[in-house]
Amino acid sequence: MTVHGGREVIERLVAPSTARRSSGERRRRAALVAGLFVAAGVLSVIALLSIAYGSKSIPLGRVITSFTHYDQTSNDHLIIRTLRLPRTVVGVLAGTCLALSGAIMQGLTRNPLADPGLLGVDAGAALFVVIGISVFHVGGVRGYVWFAFAGAFIASLVVYVLGSAGRTGATPVKIALAGAALSALLWSFTSGMLVLDAATLDQFRFWQVGSLSGRTGDVAWQVAPFAIVAVVVSLGTARTLNTLALGDDTARSLGVTLGWSRALCALAIVLTAGTATAIAGPIGFVGLTIPHVVRKFTGPDHRWLLPYCALLGPILPLGSDIIGRLVDRPAEIQVGIVTALVGAPFFIVLVRRSRLAQL
Repeated sequence: MTVHGGREVIERLVAPSTARRSSGERRRRAALVAGLFVAAGVLSVIALLSIAYGSKSIPLGRVITSFTHYDQTSNDHLIIRTLRLPRTVVGVLAGTCLALSGAIMQGLTRNPLADPGLLGVDAGAALFVVIGISVFHVGGVRGYVWFAFAGAFIASLVVYVLGSAGRTGATPVKIALAGAALSALLWSFTSGMLVLDAATLDQFRFWQVGSLSGRTGDVAWQVAPFAIVAVVVSLGTARTLNTLALGDDTARSLGVTLGWSRALCALAIVLTAGTATAIAGPIGFVGLTIPHVVRKFTGPDHRWLLPYCALLGPILPLGSDIIGRLVDRPAEIQVGIVTALVGAPFFIVLVRRSRLAQL
Protein backbone atom coordinates (compact mmCIF):
# COMPACT_ATOMS: atom_id res chain seq x y z
CA MET A 1 0.00 0.00 0.00
CA THR A 2 1.36 3.43 -0.89
CA VAL A 3 1.92 6.15 1.65
CA HIS A 4 -0.86 8.20 0.02
CA GLY A 5 -3.30 5.26 0.19
CA GLY A 6 -2.39 4.55 3.82
CA ARG A 7 -3.05 8.15 4.72
CA GLU A 8 -6.54 7.96 3.15
CA VAL A 9 -7.37 4.85 5.16
CA ILE A 10 -6.23 6.49 8.39
CA GLU A 11 -8.27 9.62 7.62
CA ARG A 12 -11.40 7.52 6.98
CA LEU A 13 -10.90 5.68 10.28
CA VAL A 14 -10.21 8.80 12.33
CA ALA A 15 -12.86 11.07 10.76
CA PRO A 16 -15.94 9.39 12.33
CA SER A 17 -14.35 9.46 15.78
CA THR A 18 -13.42 13.13 15.39
CA ALA A 19 -16.91 13.95 14.16
CA ARG A 20 -18.46 12.18 17.14
CA ARG A 21 -16.26 14.08 19.57
CA SER A 22 -17.09 17.37 17.87
CA SER A 23 -20.80 16.61 17.96
CA GLY A 24 -20.61 15.61 21.61
CA GLU A 25 -18.74 18.79 22.46
CA ARG A 26 -21.38 20.90 20.72
CA ARG A 27 -24.16 19.16 22.64
CA ARG A 28 -22.32 19.65 25.93
CA ARG A 29 -21.75 23.33 25.17
CA ALA A 30 -25.41 23.81 24.29
CA ALA A 31 -26.42 22.09 27.52
CA LEU A 32 -24.13 24.35 29.56
CA VAL A 33 -25.48 27.48 27.86
CA ALA A 34 -29.05 26.32 28.56
CA GLY A 35 -28.03 25.62 32.15
CA LEU A 36 -26.99 29.24 32.59
CA PHE A 37 -30.52 30.36 31.74
CA VAL A 38 -31.93 27.79 34.16
CA ALA A 39 -29.58 29.02 36.90
CA ALA A 40 -30.65 32.61 36.23
CA GLY A 41 -34.30 31.55 36.48
CA VAL A 42 -33.73 29.76 39.80
CA LEU A 43 -31.93 32.79 41.18
CA SER A 44 -34.82 35.04 40.11
CA VAL A 45 -37.32 32.83 41.92
CA ILE A 46 -35.22 32.78 45.10
CA ALA A 47 -34.87 36.56 44.93
CA LEU A 48 -38.64 36.98 44.65
CA LEU A 49 -39.17 34.66 47.62
CA SER A 50 -36.60 36.66 49.60
CA ILE A 51 -38.61 39.81 48.94
CA ALA A 52 -41.97 38.18 49.67
CA TYR A 53 -41.30 36.22 52.87
CA GLY A 54 -40.21 37.50 56.25
CA SER A 55 -41.75 38.45 59.57
CA LYS A 56 -44.70 39.49 57.41
CA SER A 57 -45.47 37.46 54.29
CA ILE A 58 -46.46 39.45 51.22
CA PRO A 59 -48.17 37.81 48.21
CA LEU A 60 -45.96 37.48 45.14
CA GLY A 61 -48.50 39.42 43.09
CA ARG A 62 -48.15 42.38 45.39
CA VAL A 63 -44.37 42.11 45.18
CA ILE A 64 -44.53 42.40 41.40
CA THR A 65 -47.03 45.25 41.64
CA SER A 66 -44.63 47.20 43.88
CA PHE A 67 -42.29 47.43 40.89
CA THR A 68 -44.83 47.97 38.13
CA HIS A 69 -47.27 50.28 39.98
CA TYR A 70 -45.53 51.64 43.05
CA ASP A 71 -47.86 53.11 45.70
CA GLN A 72 -46.15 55.19 48.37
CA THR A 73 -49.20 54.93 50.64
CA SER A 74 -49.02 51.12 50.73
CA ASN A 75 -47.17 49.69 53.74
CA ASP A 76 -46.37 46.51 51.80
CA HIS A 77 -44.85 48.49 48.95
CA LEU A 78 -42.76 50.54 51.38
CA ILE A 79 -41.50 47.39 53.11
CA ILE A 80 -40.56 45.87 49.78
CA ARG A 81 -38.83 48.90 48.30
CA THR A 82 -37.04 50.24 51.39
CA LEU A 83 -36.21 47.08 53.36
CA ARG A 84 -36.48 43.81 51.50
CA LEU A 85 -35.26 44.83 48.06
CA PRO A 86 -31.97 46.30 49.37
CA ARG A 87 -31.55 43.24 51.60
CA THR A 88 -32.01 40.92 48.63
CA VAL A 89 -29.66 42.96 46.45
CA VAL A 90 -27.00 42.76 49.16
CA GLY A 91 -27.54 38.99 49.36
CA VAL A 92 -27.08 38.65 45.60
CA LEU A 93 -23.93 40.78 45.59
CA ALA A 94 -22.41 39.00 48.58
CA GLY A 95 -23.29 35.51 47.34
CA THR A 96 -21.93 36.16 43.85
CA CYS A 97 -18.68 37.62 45.18
CA LEU A 98 -18.17 34.85 47.76
CA ALA A 99 -18.72 32.05 45.24
CA LEU A 100 -16.39 33.65 42.70
CA SER A 101 -13.80 34.30 45.38
CA GLY A 102 -13.89 30.67 46.52
CA ALA A 103 -13.60 29.33 42.98
CA ILE A 104 -10.63 31.56 42.15
CA MET A 105 -8.89 30.78 45.45
CA GLN A 106 -9.29 27.06 44.91
CA GLY A 107 -7.96 27.35 41.38
CA LEU A 108 -5.05 29.63 42.27
CA THR A 109 -3.86 27.75 45.36
CA ARG A 110 -4.91 24.30 44.04
CA ASN A 111 -6.47 23.75 47.43
CA PRO A 112 -10.00 22.26 47.31
CA LEU A 113 -10.73 23.61 50.81
CA ALA A 114 -9.80 27.22 50.06
CA ASP A 115 -12.34 29.94 50.90
CA PRO A 116 -12.26 33.71 51.54
CA GLY A 117 -10.79 33.14 55.01
CA LEU A 118 -7.66 31.58 53.53
CA LEU A 119 -5.96 34.82 52.47
CA GLY A 120 -6.72 36.68 55.68
CA VAL A 121 -9.71 38.53 54.18
CA ASP A 122 -12.07 37.82 57.08
CA ALA A 123 -9.40 38.52 59.68
CA GLY A 124 -8.31 41.80 58.11
CA ALA A 125 -11.87 43.01 57.72
CA ALA A 126 -12.72 42.05 61.30
CA LEU A 127 -9.70 43.86 62.76
CA PHE A 128 -10.48 47.06 60.89
CA VAL A 129 -14.14 46.94 61.90
CA VAL A 130 -13.07 46.64 65.54
CA ILE A 131 -10.67 49.57 65.09
CA GLY A 132 -13.46 51.60 63.49
CA ILE A 133 -15.82 50.92 66.38
CA SER A 134 -13.31 51.27 69.20
CA VAL A 135 -11.10 54.13 67.97
CA PHE A 136 -13.29 56.08 65.56
CA HIS A 137 -16.64 55.28 67.24
CA VAL A 138 -18.23 54.15 63.98
CA GLY A 139 -21.78 52.87 64.31
CA GLY A 140 -24.03 51.25 61.75
CA VAL A 141 -23.48 49.22 58.62
CA ARG A 142 -22.68 52.24 56.45
CA GLY A 143 -19.59 52.92 58.52
CA TYR A 144 -18.54 49.28 58.89
CA VAL A 145 -18.47 48.77 55.11
CA TRP A 146 -15.50 51.03 54.43
CA PHE A 147 -13.42 49.85 57.36
CA ALA A 148 -14.11 46.22 56.48
CA PHE A 149 -13.24 46.76 52.84
CA ALA A 150 -9.99 48.54 53.73
CA GLY A 151 -9.03 45.76 56.14
CA ALA A 152 -9.78 43.02 53.63
CA PHE A 153 -7.76 44.80 50.95
CA ILE A 154 -4.71 45.45 53.13
CA ALA A 155 -4.68 41.92 54.59
CA SER A 156 -4.89 40.32 51.14
CA LEU A 157 -2.16 42.62 49.83
CA VAL A 158 0.15 41.72 52.73
CA VAL A 159 -0.50 38.01 52.18
CA TYR A 160 0.37 38.28 48.50
CA VAL A 161 3.55 40.27 49.25
CA LEU A 162 4.65 37.68 51.82
CA GLY A 163 3.77 34.85 49.46
CA SER A 164 5.79 36.48 46.67
CA ALA A 165 8.97 36.82 48.69
CA GLY A 166 11.95 34.73 47.64
CA ARG A 167 13.39 33.59 44.34
CA THR A 168 10.45 31.37 43.41
CA GLY A 169 7.94 34.21 43.63
CA ALA A 170 4.28 33.68 44.51
CA THR A 171 3.43 29.99 44.69
CA PRO A 172 0.13 28.40 45.82
CA VAL A 173 1.72 26.83 48.90
CA LYS A 174 3.46 30.03 50.00
CA ILE A 175 0.30 32.10 49.54
CA ALA A 176 -1.76 29.60 51.57
CA LEU A 177 0.81 29.49 54.37
CA ALA A 178 1.15 33.27 54.47
CA GLY A 179 -2.65 33.61 54.61
CA ALA A 180 -2.97 31.13 57.47
CA ALA A 181 -0.20 32.81 59.47
CA LEU A 182 -1.52 36.34 58.96
CA SER A 183 -5.10 35.26 59.77
CA ALA A 184 -3.97 33.82 63.11
CA LEU A 185 -2.03 37.00 63.91
CA LEU A 186 -4.88 39.37 63.00
CA TRP A 187 -7.51 37.37 64.87
CA SER A 188 -5.31 37.44 67.98
CA PHE A 189 -5.12 41.25 67.76
CA THR A 190 -8.89 41.42 67.26
CA SER A 191 -9.58 39.16 70.23
CA GLY A 192 -7.25 41.21 72.44
CA MET A 193 -9.02 44.46 71.57
CA LEU A 194 -12.44 42.93 72.20
CA VAL A 195 -11.41 41.58 75.60
CA LEU A 196 -10.37 45.08 76.65
CA ASP A 197 -13.46 46.83 75.25
CA ALA A 198 -16.83 45.28 76.10
CA ALA A 199 -18.80 48.02 74.34
CA THR A 200 -17.00 47.32 71.06
CA LEU A 201 -17.69 43.60 71.50
CA ASP A 202 -21.44 44.29 71.77
CA GLN A 203 -21.44 46.09 68.40
CA PHE A 204 -18.93 43.84 66.64
CA ARG A 205 -20.67 40.53 67.32
CA PHE A 206 -23.62 41.50 65.13
CA TRP A 207 -21.31 42.10 62.16
CA GLN A 208 -19.10 39.08 62.90
CA VAL A 209 -21.92 36.54 62.65
CA GLY A 210 -22.70 37.54 59.05
CA SER A 211 -26.02 39.16 58.26
CA LEU A 212 -28.12 40.77 55.53
CA SER A 213 -30.41 42.64 57.90
CA GLY A 214 -30.16 46.39 58.30
CA ARG A 215 -28.62 46.86 54.84
CA THR A 216 -30.27 49.87 53.25
CA GLY A 217 -30.40 50.97 49.65
CA ASP A 218 -27.61 53.50 50.29
CA VAL A 219 -25.26 50.75 51.45
CA ALA A 220 -26.12 48.58 48.44
CA TRP A 221 -25.48 51.45 46.04
CA GLN A 222 -22.16 52.30 47.69
CA VAL A 223 -20.81 48.76 47.34
CA ALA A 224 -22.42 47.84 44.00
CA PRO A 225 -19.67 49.47 41.85
CA PHE A 226 -17.00 47.44 43.65
CA ALA A 227 -19.05 44.28 43.20
CA ILE A 228 -19.52 44.91 39.46
CA VAL A 229 -15.79 45.52 38.95
CA ALA A 230 -15.03 42.43 41.04
CA VAL A 231 -17.28 40.23 38.91
CA VAL A 232 -15.84 41.56 35.64
CA VAL A 233 -12.24 41.04 36.81
CA SER A 234 -13.09 37.57 38.16
CA LEU A 235 -14.65 36.40 34.90
CA GLY A 236 -11.58 37.70 33.12
CA THR A 237 -9.34 35.29 35.06
CA ALA A 238 -10.95 32.16 33.57
CA ARG A 239 -8.38 31.45 30.86
CA THR A 240 -5.53 32.39 33.19
CA LEU A 241 -6.71 29.89 35.82
CA ASN A 242 -7.09 27.18 33.18
CA THR A 243 -3.49 27.77 32.08
CA LEU A 244 -2.12 27.86 35.63
CA ALA A 245 -3.86 24.55 36.32
CA LEU A 246 -1.55 22.91 33.75
CA GLY A 247 1.46 23.57 35.98
CA ASP A 248 4.09 26.29 36.12
CA ASP A 249 6.38 24.80 33.47
CA THR A 250 3.57 24.31 30.96
CA ALA A 251 2.20 27.79 31.66
CA ARG A 252 5.63 29.32 31.02
CA SER A 253 5.99 27.38 27.78
CA LEU A 254 2.67 28.86 26.65
CA GLY A 255 4.02 32.36 27.19
CA VAL A 256 2.26 33.09 30.49
CA THR A 257 3.97 35.42 32.96
CA LEU A 258 3.28 33.66 36.25
CA GLY A 259 3.75 36.70 38.47
CA TRP A 260 1.33 38.92 36.56
CA SER A 261 -1.18 36.10 36.15
CA ARG A 262 -1.24 35.34 39.86
CA ALA A 263 -1.41 39.05 40.64
CA LEU A 264 -4.53 39.34 38.46
CA CYS A 265 -6.14 36.41 40.29
CA ALA A 266 -5.14 37.92 43.64
CA LEU A 267 -6.75 41.22 42.63
CA ALA A 268 -9.97 39.39 41.78
CA ILE A 269 -9.89 37.67 45.18
CA VAL A 270 -9.34 40.95 47.01
CA LEU A 271 -12.23 42.65 45.20
CA THR A 272 -14.70 39.77 45.53
CA ALA A 273 -13.93 38.62 49.06
CA GLY A 274 -13.39 42.16 50.33
CA THR A 275 -16.68 43.41 48.90
CA ALA A 276 -18.69 40.47 50.25
CA THR A 277 -17.12 40.57 53.70
CA ALA A 278 -17.50 44.33 53.96
CA ILE A 279 -21.17 44.40 53.07
CA ALA A 280 -22.43 41.26 54.84
CA GLY A 281 -19.75 40.16 57.28
CA PRO A 282 -17.92 36.81 57.20
CA ILE A 283 -20.57 34.42 55.81
CA GLY A 284 -19.13 30.92 55.73
CA PHE A 285 -19.45 27.94 53.38
CA VAL A 286 -20.62 29.89 50.31
CA GLY A 287 -17.16 30.23 48.81
CA LEU A 288 -16.26 26.72 49.92
CA THR A 289 -19.33 24.76 48.84
CA ILE A 290 -20.74 26.42 45.71
CA PRO A 291 -17.65 25.88 43.47
CA HIS A 292 -17.64 22.15 44.28
CA VAL A 293 -21.34 21.85 43.52
CA VAL A 294 -20.85 23.65 40.21
CA ARG A 295 -17.89 21.45 39.21
CA LYS A 296 -20.20 18.45 39.34
CA PHE A 297 -21.73 19.47 36.02
CA THR A 298 -19.29 21.99 34.50
CA GLY A 299 -16.03 20.20 35.19
CA PRO A 300 -12.83 22.13 36.03
CA ASP A 301 -13.03 24.53 33.07
CA HIS A 302 -13.15 28.00 34.65
CA ARG A 303 -14.75 29.49 31.53
CA TRP A 304 -17.94 27.72 32.64
CA LEU A 305 -17.24 27.37 36.35
CA LEU A 306 -17.04 31.09 37.11
CA PRO A 307 -20.27 32.18 35.33
CA TYR A 308 -22.19 29.37 37.05
CA CYS A 309 -20.73 30.35 40.43
CA ALA A 310 -21.80 33.95 39.83
CA LEU A 311 -25.41 32.85 39.25
CA LEU A 312 -25.69 30.05 41.80
CA GLY A 313 -23.64 31.67 44.58
CA PRO A 314 -26.44 33.93 45.88
CA ILE A 315 -28.87 31.01 46.26
CA LEU A 316 -27.25 29.77 49.48
CA PRO A 317 -27.19 33.10 51.40
CA LEU A 318 -30.63 34.16 50.11
CA GLY A 319 -32.14 30.76 50.87
CA SER A 320 -30.52 30.76 54.32
CA ASP A 321 -31.82 34.27 54.95
CA ILE A 322 -35.36 33.18 54.08
CA ILE A 323 -35.10 30.21 56.45
CA GLY A 324 -33.71 32.43 59.21
CA ARG A 325 -36.64 34.82 58.89
CA LEU A 326 -39.31 32.10 58.85
CA VAL A 327 -38.25 29.71 61.63
CA ASP A 328 -38.37 32.25 64.46
CA ARG A 329 -40.90 34.88 63.40
CA PRO A 330 -41.18 37.74 64.23
CA ALA A 331 -37.51 37.50 65.26
CA GLU A 332 -34.89 36.10 62.88
CA ILE A 333 -31.71 34.04 62.82
CA GLN A 334 -28.74 35.70 61.14
CA VAL A 335 -27.78 34.34 57.73
CA GLY A 336 -24.23 33.42 58.78
CA ILE A 337 -25.59 30.97 61.35
CA VAL A 338 -28.01 29.36 58.90
CA THR A 339 -25.39 28.98 56.14
CA ALA A 340 -23.19 27.13 58.64
CA LEU A 341 -26.07 24.86 59.70
CA VAL A 342 -27.06 24.16 56.08
CA GLY A 343 -23.69 24.33 54.36
CA ALA A 344 -21.58 22.22 56.72
CA PRO A 345 -23.65 18.99 56.53
CA PHE A 346 -24.16 19.46 52.80
CA PHE A 347 -20.43 19.82 52.23
CA ILE A 348 -19.69 16.75 54.37
CA VAL A 349 -22.15 14.70 52.31
CA LEU A 350 -20.63 16.05 49.11
CA VAL A 351 -17.14 14.99 50.20
CA ARG A 352 -18.20 11.55 51.44
CA ARG A 353 -20.18 10.61 48.34
CA SER A 354 -17.41 11.35 45.89
CA ARG A 355 -13.87 12.55 45.72
CA LEU A 356 -13.49 16.32 45.46
CA ALA A 357 -13.26 17.45 41.86
CA GLN A 358 -9.77 17.75 40.49
CA LEU A 359 -8.64 21.39 40.47
